[in-house]
Amino acid sequence: MSLKLVMMNDLLLQALQCRPVARPPVWLMRQAGRHLASYRALRQRYSFLEMCHEPDLITRVTLLPLEAYEVDAAILFSDILVIPEAMGVGLRFEDQVGPIIERPVTTNQQIKALPLPTDLSELQFVAQGIRQLKTQLTVPLIGFCGAPFTIASYMIEGKTSRTLKKTKQLMLSDPESFHRLLDKIVAWTIPYLQMQIAAGVDAIQIFDSWANTLAHYQFREFSLAYLQRILEGIRRTAIPTILFCRGSSVFAPQLAELQPAGIGLDWNCHLPEMRQRIPTSIALQGNLDPDLLYAPLSNLEREVNRLLDDMEGQQGFIVNLGHGIAPDVPEEAVRTLVNCVKRKALCPALTSSS
Repeated sequence: MSLKLVMMNDLLLQALQCRPVARPPVWLMRQAGRHLASYRALRQRYSFLEMCHEPDLITRVTLLPLEAYEVDAAILFSDILVIPEAMGVGLRFEDQVGPIIERPVTTNQQIKALPLPTDLSELQFVAQGIRQLKTQLTVPLIGFCGAPFTIASYMIEGKTSRTLKKTKQLMLSDPESFHRLLDKIVAWTIPYLQMQIAAGVDAIQIFDSWANTLAHYQFREFSLAYLQRILEGIRRTAIPTILFCRGSSVFAPQLAELQPAGIGLDWNCHLPEMRQRIPTSIALQGNLDPDLLYAPLSNLEREVNRLLDDMEGQQGFIVNLGHGIAPDVPEEAVRTLVNCVKRKALCPALTSSS
């Protein structure tokens, strides 16, 4: 019996090393989500947390966008709030509402009572899902976590908040307690990422979804300093790490100080100009406006080609959105975006020589 050798598509990893590639890799935040009919069919049978907790479902959902679009990377199906769930604050998801923390943390005493990690047995379903995925993938698998500031905001607010009023009140009135909470989140996050890496992920993305609410010095103190600790905690693994935050057009130079492999950028910046501000040893990821996926397909193709033209000849470029795919986006729009990238090589000279 002969064995068929399946070649690994490592475009993402090459781009994260800022090496020449025939075309940029493309993957999309929230690519495995409610816009997919196949995902919605599963959600009729399982709750969101069931899908996050069951390795077979983690595997199945992670693979959906690869089957639908043949993107160049898979991102682990999970949620950034599995860490607070493991810390015992209670987590549930409500339709039309989102995540609910059942026992918000708002006092110094509550923060002190939060446990530190032991064997991470509460999160082993994530590692098992990764191990199962690695037997089926021919593209890199991206693991991820939430940044400490963003995780803290959910633990304090108890749900999604656009203003983070309670979070900023605690941060500004009792910074010592706020730092203590961030310390505990870091204490969970580093071994959690190490567990993902040991299980087989090929890259990590850290999401600081609410960093855009912070002023410059607040960002340095309450976000950047803790991102640095996480990167230092996993640096010896040599895993490439992408940092993404809302407000990345403002904070990208500060993120670059941490020397990640890549920075995910929102759509508010001009990517060639940002390339001049960020060392060429750091890959840039993005930065299409997610609302383009509602546009006529011809307009969408024009904007994708504009981005590709802007970045022509640039090494270390990964096509993505500036934020995640919205639930009501048509699949055909996502397919059009991905196919448009695949049709256009950034470095034609490399195609014939590689």
